[in-house]
Amino acid sequence: MKISYKARATATGGRAGHVRSDDGALSVDLARPDSGRKQTNPEQLFAAAYAVSFDSALQAAALSLKLVARDTQTSMEVGIGQNAAGGYTLDVDIFVVTRGLPEDQARRLIEAADLLCPYSSAVRGNVDVRLHVATS
Repeated sequence: MKISYKARATATGGRAGHVRSDDGALSVDLARPDSGRKQTNPEQLFAAAYAVSFDSALQAAALSLKLVARDTQTSMEVGIGQNAAGGYTLDVDIFVVTRGLPEDQARRLIEAADLLCPYSSAVRGNVDVRLHVATS
């Protein structure tokens, strides 16, 4: 595999600490979801990155399928919970809104995007992921 880009981030203090990218473009204080503090958490960061990547994959999939998908919008819900082995696992719902496509074409589009998206590839078989589509 040819790597076209690598990013590096360093975390200190775990879920209640800080994370910073090496180039300084990202520098975020973290808080546990149950802490009452307004800082972000790893699930929000993952949801944001996955949403951006999936929305980009929608654009690439639309080109390859020769579909005109106007103004796509991708939202991610990322949950975390304990698994049967005592460790933790993620759970993902992907919500896609497409404009200008009938539902059957929109469904084909998001299924194709799911195959193209590197985040989807990374979690496939390891994380429960559900695809939801809405058209307007």
